Amino acid sequence: MTEVEPTLGAGPLLLIAAAAVAVLLFLIMRLKLHAFLALVLVSLLTALAAQVPLEDVVTTLTTGFGSTLASVALLVGLGAMLGRLLEFSGGAQVLADSLIRRFGEHRAPMALGVAALLFGFPIFFDAGLVVFLPIVFTVARRLGGSLLTYGLPVAGAFAVMHAFVPPHPGPVAAAELVGADVGLVLVFGLLIGLPTWYLGGYLFGTWAGRRYQVEVPDILGGDADAAGGSSAGGSSAAPEPAVEGTSPAVADGTAGTRTATRTAGPPSFGTVVGILLLPLLLIFLNTGLSTLATTGALDEESFVVRAGQLIGATPVALLITVLVASWVLGTHRGTDSAEVESVVNSALGPVCAIILITGAGGMFGGVLRASGIGEALADVLADIGLPVIVAAFVISVLLRIAQGSATVALTTAAGLIAPVVEASDGLSSIDLALIVIAIAGGATVLSHVNDSGFWLVSRFFQMDEKTTLKTWTVMETLLGTIGFALALVLSLFL
Repeated sequence: MTEVEPTLGAGPLLLIAAAAVAVLLFLIMRLKLHAFLALVLVSLLTALAAQVPLEDVVTTLTTGFGSTLASVALLVGLGAMLGRLLEFSGGAQVLADSLIRRFGEHRAPMALGVAALLFGFPIFFDAGLVVFLPIVFTVARRLGGSLLTYGLPVAGAFAVMHAFVPPHPGPVAAAELVGADVGLVLVFGLLIGLPTWYLGGYLFGTWAGRRYQVEVPDILGGDADAAGGSSAGGSSAAPEPAVEGTSPAVADGTAGTRTATRTAGPPSFGTVVGILLLPLLLIFLNTGLSTLATTGALDEESFVVRAGQLIGATPVALLITVLVASWVLGTHRGTDSAEVESVVNSALGPVCAIILITGAGGMFGGVLRASGIGEALADVLADIGLPVIVAAFVISVLLRIAQGSATVALTTAAGLIAPVVEASDGLSSIDLALIVIAIAGGATVLSHVNDSGFWLVSRFFQMDEKTTLKTWTVMETLLGTIGFALALVLSLFL
């Protein structure tokens, strides 16, 4: 990053930062400018307003953009490939059916939620929800009761995984911007995300199902696709799909239908779970070996530690998993290699917008650091005594409420808070990971009419806006608040 000596005082720099965020929200919300273009334009204007030397402006922009994409592009791309392979092979149906048999029909909401948590590791929120909708509708019709009893635990599970757990783009970009270890973010994302889902997703979902009777709608197949398009961008209040990230299933119009003919049946439950656990185990191996080496229990320079850290690095772990999944879920089951390649390739197009948006968020953060705005913000927070983790949550909440997209809120809040983190002394690697979780919590709360997820749930569940606010919006607020509270508590003791 190009170092630039600030020429303005703290007051003008903070005013520039506030104006930059206001312009960003205006461009996205009012003018409906694509989030990527809005972030690039605001980054350029901010650099000029903060009097970054003209010869350094482009370097400042591209350095922030490139450093963020160095990790984000790999993780998002590989994660999308893994999710598409699992969706294509019928893994979601296998997970749900097997867990319902094991849990029993009376615990079907728990079984569906656990299946969504597992499947939600590599697949994005909207793709996961679309793929699981036929399963949720079928179970709700068979067992009776409100659709919310089964649908909210599933939607909540995908929402938690999407916001809290790498390799999803929001937490990956936030980790990159604040300098947190992605492996630790994954560990704490799961450690905090699972109880958060149980309290805010499962318990609230089953309670809401008893309180609000929502019938199972008849919107499968082509009608479901139409509803998906309407929810993401058909309403004037909803942002364009690319802001939140268009899923592989939604973007190519399949909405969970298979694009190729398989010559074998769906994979076994053990196979699906094994593939989902493989990257987690490899990443945990890296984190565990690094921790043991830091404490002196293992020699940091030994081959075992170095090799374990290499194969457990998140991009390598996901690469290994995608290669294994391509063979196990594709070639080994009789699918032609060219067909497998086509399935994997179909995952990349829809995530391009996500990758560009997160990179542009990194560009904005780079400008804030290089211009001295971050240091000015750090000084202000220090003067008022607001802890960094609390400030990160508050900034993320404000951005989430204002413009709707969790991904934009995550990346922008991380960019704003990153210089504060750099200027703060005594923050451990655990503190940095928990700050990322706090940002994710803020980016989850209060999903309302400017969020594509709000319309996705509203239209698919056939609920009016008032009921959606009472159910989906409340659940999202619970998830974000509980996640932040747990992260705050852990930061006080770890």
